Amino acid sequence: MDIRPAATLVLTRDTDEGLEVLLLQRTWDAVFLPGYYVFPGGAVDQQEPLARQHALGPADAQISQTMSLDEGGADYMLAAVRECFEEAGILMAVDADGASLGGDHPVHAERQALFQGKQSLAQLCAQHGLSIPLDRLAYLGHWITPPGPPRRFDTRFFVAVAPEGQEASHDGVETIDQVWISPAEALSEHRSGERLLGLPTIRTLRILSSFDTTDELMRYAHANPPEPYPDQPWPALKKGEPVLLEPGSPAYDEAMKLDPEGEGSTHAQILPGEPVEVAAGVIRLTAPNPGMMTGPGTNTYLLGHERFTVLDPGPENEAHIERILELTGGVIDQVVVTHTHLDHSPATAALKARTGCRVFGLPAPAGASQDPTFAPDDEPEHGDLIVTEVGVLKVIQTPGHASNHICYLLLDQQLLFSGDHIMQGSTVVINPPDGDMKAYLEALYDLLAESIRYIAPAHGFLMGHPEAVIDFLITHRLAREHKVAKALKHLGPAPLKDLTTHAYDDVPTAIHGLAARSALAHLLKLEIDGRARQTDEVWHATRTT
Repeated sequence: MDIRPAATLVLTRDTDEGLEVLLLQRTWDAVFLPGYYVFPGGAVDQQEPLARQHALGPADAQISQTMSLDEGGADYMLAAVRECFEEAGILMAVDADGASLGGDHPVHAERQALFQGKQSLAQLCAQHGLSIPLDRLAYLGHWITPPGPPRRFDTRFFVAVAPEGQEASHDGVETIDQVWISPAEALSEHRSGERLLGLPTIRTLRILSSFDTTDELMRYAHANPPEPYPDQPWPALKKGEPVLLEPGSPAYDEAMKLDPEGEGSTHAQILPGEPVEVAAGVIRLTAPNPGMMTGPGTNTYLLGHERFTVLDPGPENEAHIERILELTGGVIDQVVVTHTHLDHSPATAALKARTGCRVFGLPAPAGASQDPTFAPDDEPEHGDLIVTEVGVLKVIQTPGHASNHICYLLLDQQLLFSGDHIMQGSTVVINPPDGDMKAYLEALYDLLAESIRYIAPAHGFLMGHPEAVIDFLITHRLAREHKVAKALKHLGPAPLKDLTTHAYDDVPTAIHGLAARSALAHLLKLEIDGRARQTDEVWHATRTT
């Protein structure tokens, strides 16, 4: 699938209540992100370079250098200006006297012609004697759509102050609504499930929420262009043969971290029983329990040089236990456990018996089908610190997948051991009653407040760009919640089975049983939020759904 170059223009304005940003709602018929609120933007057009002669400010070479491009950076900016005019009706242009355009300028009559491709931006500028002040735009962000969606874009985000006198209006075709809103309010409404936002929009709003005025924002954006986004294949080994990993592939972030010179020395597959040093003094050892729910197997992490802390010792598998003892020399001071599902904690008892180690974690909840043998010496609380030979682990309680789930953050290396709270390649199962969707999402939001550089999951490779990973999980869950709420509104009162069929119409029927557990988790969250209620196993929508 081709990745199309695209550009987005983030329009801002000052109000008595602080900075506001313009968001447009995409049509519900859109193939990509239907119903989502986005910034004006779209694909870069082949005619964009023709408008360079009408541009003011830095030349293409300077813009391209800022954007880590060989050339064509100005075309991204011009595309952002054009798309903003087409979609929002606001044109970032100046007349022959250098004055910004008002809402009554005759160029506004050409908006539809531009949208339909009958006119180009260059032709509009020539016809009306206009120039595009590129120096009023600042480069704010870069996002490449990860594999999976039906369309992929390499999008550059720019920010500008909206010209006074021009009113925003959606185009009625690709966009069906518009709103000026504070970044904090938009993020709050997303968190409550009231407004659909995509990952790059969330990340951009989070940046904007740090500023009170457009002057502050623009000074920051001009002085702090974003770091280049990884976009080159990276060499690695698979089954002993050299391969090239594409950005976004499972092993890509780990290969870049462990092999920064690109010598092709890392492995693109996880091999049970083979130790991999993923950070200074941190070895990943994968248990031989691959499967549909465990992926390549459950990861055990060994922290230390001479005296070891074992994180998630894994299932009761003798070969795996012996391998842990071999790699640590049996010198295990402590075991820390993320949760008591049967692929994570059962090996603890054997290690305790053979080494006398101290055990940290929370016991299995009563009545749950989890590890009844797990008997911790210490039950850490949120924010507690556990000292290891390679640094301090911060305890972060993260209920949701399991009520007793804990993540551990190795502070010095900003490495998060995420257990099953964050997995690679799939979303985690939230199965009530021990699974709790609201608690899960709240815990994800809490992780965004932590200083994290890499995520070491219980299943899969190291993951970079932790904020993007977490935002994806939140967005995915809230998008599904929206489908559940929409199904409830149209079908309710309705039983769980009917709601699952409609809300998970994109999921194979064969796994609707599992999907029903997830649907129930969403409904229970909606019930807590006051947006749904249940009577006699039938679900009803409330007025606020």
